[in-house]
Amino acid sequence: MRPEADDNLHGTEKEKLPQHITISEYTPAWTMMYDEEKRQIMEILGSECITVYHIGSTSVPGLAAKPIIDIMVSARSLSGADSCRSGFEAIGYEWLGEFGIPGRRYLRKGGDERTHQIHIFQCDDRENIERHLAFCGYLRKHAEARDAYAGLKKDLAAAFPYDIKGYCSGKDAFVKKMETRALAEYDPAWDRLFTAARKVQVDRQVSPLMEAGAVGAALITEEGNIYCGVSIDTACSLGMCAERNAISSMITAGESRIERIAIAMPDGKAGMPCGACQEMMMQLSPDSGSIRILTDSESEAETRLSELAGPWWGYARMRQE
Repeated sequence: MRPEADDNLHGTEKEKLPQHITISEYTPAWTMMYDEEKRQIMEILGSECITVYHIGSTSVPGLAAKPIIDIMVSARSLSGADSCRSGFEAIGYEWLGEFGIPGRRYLRKGGDERTHQIHIFQCDDRENIERHLAFCGYLRKHAEARDAYAGLKKDLAAAFPYDIKGYCSGKDAFVKKMETRALAEYDPAWDRLFTAARKVQVDRQVSPLMEAGAVGAALITEEGNIYCGVSIDTACSLGMCAERNAISSMITAGESRIERIAIAMPDGKAGMPCGACQEMMMQLSPDSGSIRILTDSESEAETRLSELAGPWWGYARMRQE
């Protein structure tokens, strides 16, 4: 996979997309354009949407790029995404099916001089999803690679202003080299954990007095096992948070050492554990303050439990005993 959709096309498919190749300097407006499109995508897909990501060169601050907003969607299923086709067409997208990549749904807006591209993969297609995320993440962290890539693209755009095949072929060796480096250092744990939380996050009516699934949570233990849970809401005060359900599943299985935890809120964003669940996690171990908590699913920003709940108070009790 490549960070720009043109790199994902093969042979004659590239030749079918005549366009004027222009490279623009980075602008924060690209992020705002992505945010607006993300909102619409999530509305169209509804419960079929697991996660939406800004990928491609326009997602890398400081990187010159073709001014095309590339968006990757992780969906529950491709058949579910297919059922939402008319919604995308209603906002101006062409639905082009796999378009050269098995297991993908490719959409574009703007015709030959397109402005947006969407790549939909099933959430279990970890290879495709992680290769996109790894490449973009690598360029965000490594300024030298980012600047070299920008320079190469500008040179190629000048040499092949109307030849997308020549432009993409000229980048191929550089991109493959960067892909290898990116995948070698990429840590997929947060994305996999948040995806696991979103997969179980399905609203369900258990009874006239009980609902479940508005919030999903997933944690990974020091042993590398993942446990999930959903919120339970009742007509009285006997409900349970998603993170507490996940912790209960972990303890039932005989484990008690959490390494990371991710919570998916009803709006699809990462959320924080409630105060009671923070305290529950703190009482698992004297080392629980080091538990990592996802604060933003797209940037993979995180915090530590100790930063939310303060220092562990159990030492005083241990001394008393």
